[in-house]
Amino acid sequence: MEYNPQSIEKKWNRIWRDSKAFRTDIDLSKPKYYVLDMFPYPSGTGLHVGHPLGYIASDIFARYKRAQGFNVLHPMGFDAFGLPAEQYAIETGQHPATTTATNIAKFRSQLDNIGFCYDWDREIRTSDPAYYKWTQWIFLQIYNSWYDHDLGKARPISELLEMFENSGTQNLSEQNRRGYIFPPLTWSEYLVEEKEKCLMDFRLSYLAEAEVNWCEALGTVLANDEVINGLSERGGHPVIKKRMRQWFLRITDYADRLLEGLQQLDWSDAMKEMQRNWIGKSVGAEVKFSIVDSEDTIDVFTTRPDTIFGASFMVLAPEHELLAKITTAEQKAEVEKYQEFVQTRSERERLAEVKSITGCFTGAYALNPLNGARIPIWISEYVLAGYGTGAIMAVPAGDQRDFLFARKFNLPVPAIFEGVDVSEEAYAAKSGKLINSDFLNGVEIPKAIEMAVDKLVAIEAGKKKIQFRMRDAGFSRQRYWGEPFPIIYKNGTPYPLSENDLPLELPVVDSYNPSGDGEGPLATLDNWMNEIAGAKRESSTMPGYAGSSWYFLRYADPNNSETFASKQATDYWNQVDLYIGGTEHAVGHLLYSRLWTKILYDLGYISFQEPFKKLVNQGMITGNSRFVYRVNGTNEFVSFALKDKYETTPIHVDVALCEGLELDINAFKAWRAEYHDATFILEEGKYVCGSQVEKMSKRLFNTVNPDDVVQKYGADTFRLYEMFLGPLEQSKPWDTQGIEGVSRFLKKLWRLFVPQVTIDLSDGEPELAAMQILHKTIRKVTEDTERMSFNTVVSQFMICVNELSAMKCNNRQVLQDLLVILGPFAPNISAELWEISGGKGDYLAAKWPAWDEKYLFSAEISIPVAINGKTRVQLSFPAQTDAKSMETTALANEQVQKWLEGNTPKKVIVVPGRMINIVL
Repeated sequence: MEYNPQSIEKKWNRIWRDSKAFRTDIDLSKPKYYVLDMFPYPSGTGLHVGHPLGYIASDIFARYKRAQGFNVLHPMGFDAFGLPAEQYAIETGQHPATTTATNIAKFRSQLDNIGFCYDWDREIRTSDPAYYKWTQWIFLQIYNSWYDHDLGKARPISELLEMFENSGTQNLSEQNRRGYIFPPLTWSEYLVEEKEKCLMDFRLSYLAEAEVNWCEALGTVLANDEVINGLSERGGHPVIKKRMRQWFLRITDYADRLLEGLQQLDWSDAMKEMQRNWIGKSVGAEVKFSIVDSEDTIDVFTTRPDTIFGASFMVLAPEHELLAKITTAEQKAEVEKYQEFVQTRSERERLAEVKSITGCFTGAYALNPLNGARIPIWISEYVLAGYGTGAIMAVPAGDQRDFLFARKFNLPVPAIFEGVDVSEEAYAAKSGKLINSDFLNGVEIPKAIEMAVDKLVAIEAGKKKIQFRMRDAGFSRQRYWGEPFPIIYKNGTPYPLSENDLPLELPVVDSYNPSGDGEGPLATLDNWMNEIAGAKRESSTMPGYAGSSWYFLRYADPNNSETFASKQATDYWNQVDLYIGGTEHAVGHLLYSRLWTKILYDLGYISFQEPFKKLVNQGMITGNSRFVYRVNGTNEFVSFALKDKYETTPIHVDVALCEGLELDINAFKAWRAEYHDATFILEEGKYVCGSQVEKMSKRLFNTVNPDDVVQKYGADTFRLYEMFLGPLEQSKPWDTQGIEGVSRFLKKLWRLFVPQVTIDLSDGEPELAAMQILHKTIRKVTEDTERMSFNTVVSQFMICVNELSAMKCNNRQVLQDLLVILGPFAPNISAELWEISGGKGDYLAAKWPAWDEKYLFSAEISIPVAINGKTRVQLSFPAQTDAKSMETTALANEQVQKWLEGNTPKKVIVVPGRMINIVL
């Protein structure tokens, strides 16, 4: 009976699918464990071998926990809204729902081919109205909430409205007032529109004017990553900044809680640090600078108020609201020209640029509040309106970017640090003493910071302040393929739809192109936009992260039509115990999911504040690219070892056209029309390609379809090989040739059970050596699986099978226990061998075996014997042999005597269990 992985895997896929073997329900008799993969987007290109790495790891852990007696939730679904499907619709005219359904079917087929234990009854798709009804509902809960900074939690907006009606703002703290001060009588006299405008400044989801990337030629707003050097990625058209009305989520209100919550999470230190850096908490002072010949002032936040005497100029963002008022007539034209330039620059480019410093003088001056010194006011692209106050006090002695700016425009660089030379670069350390700083002279910097703040507060020119780098999250897109906002406008004022009107479904459109005036395609549908008398719908849709911010909750109760998930279900399944995904979601997705979870917790809908208890980021499987070398100006290609004799251009070639490094010349000539008449300069009759490890990408022709690997080697081999490549968290290159070793391992396992034509197992008492091999493996596999060190687990399986094969072990008890611990990694062959070897009961119900300590100590140990430090002999001793007996045995050994050459040892050093060293 030969091992035939394809027929075995087809059989067990069918059995497990038809029996719904992985269906999961609430079971209070078992502890729960929730294992989740990051939501995949179903692209049209399908999976390559790099994509399933995390899925295989989570599947292994889910099966492992199930064998340990846990009730395991392991679902899968699709993040189905998004820009790629819409762009494809624009290009082809196909509805995104159609192409998305096709892509999902392809993904499902590939995932099923690999054999995952997903509960497909819980599958969700963010583009399904039955799902996004609840995305819209959650948006309304956020919209109808405000953040009470005194209580540190979200509260219904109705409670704030009641406070306004009864006592105005008098019972609200300064932070909760958000700049408003009014008595209840004034509130009662406000018009409805005025009340709504006020409440908008409190709501957790709110509407505000914001700068966006506007492309006139495409008639649409672009995301930052769609703009390259001031041009649209698609078409290369000019992109400028434009102010438009956008929806936001007030994530900044949760900044402190998002930081504090990290302490409870089993995430990597690197991941936590990325989140901390993105949130960017800074403690400092907000300083008020008066403007010469103006009643206006400029507020500046700084973490280094001690350096204020070194501020030789100020820099405003080119979009600063005061710029038009303070710019002098002489500088107006230059300032406007510079503003036009900055409009073409993306935020990323503005922050990244350090080589080419740009700026423009406004002609205006500010006054240093501590000594009255006149400070020139400049503008520069490196200051952004959305960061802090959109203004900085520039201290070139203490900040390198300010230093470079000062050098470029010949501005002063006052020395303010004792014993520090700032002629070549700034000094950013927070140690040392100050000079040329008035009352701070001679004061250590940490103390000087406190003194400067106290002084600013005393003269009412500043205040202590905590600031965050993180900004409120943009929550609207001028797109079609996304969740419609459950919002209508009456006389320009937004109002929420009733929850009874949800879901607000996407209407059918004739064109997926934007409206051309900054609004999305929905704006072109007059009947839909004006369907409600006296009102107008919102034409933007929600961003891709809307549906993925809460999907883990819906998996707990995916078919509930009464609520997003019942309290019973979310209380039982609770947090995700293990979340696996790529680092590309390290900031955005994780922060938004944490925000939505905290809001739903505050409002009493769920009982936990953090969504993902343990997070593991899998590394990337990189591609091993192949190159051919075309002789410049010809259609002739030279083999790798000969290319330096010619002037050549390397060209990526499809790895499928190569066997290892050797190019299939006929397949290459048939690959593309331009290569039909290609000629080749060979080495030893072969064309050898160059190679390079790169990101796996269709563009680089280095992707490998997992279907092809599974078809050739089987899913179990594919699963094991992905884990065997290296540590889960690290990136590693794919090499199809290396999979042969894993394939041979499974064939060797098969022969343990079926050495010839039929199965041949013994039910006798297992040999001691076999039990020692088995229990050593059980311990290693259990401990390393808990650590998710899957590559070492696969290595241990190989060692175990080799050792059992060498001793021709055919004991049923030993081999069936081996199948149970191998099952999470290679489920199909394990289930087949369990069945044909007479395993009792359902293989999936087999319990994980425990190791027995008595088998972990070998009856014999092998000890190296060294003479003057060089190992000469390996001797075997009973495990409990004492040191004196080991010394006697070693000295009496014939081979040791040969090396002693009749000399009497000076001393013998015995380290029990490890080594013997004879010193002459």
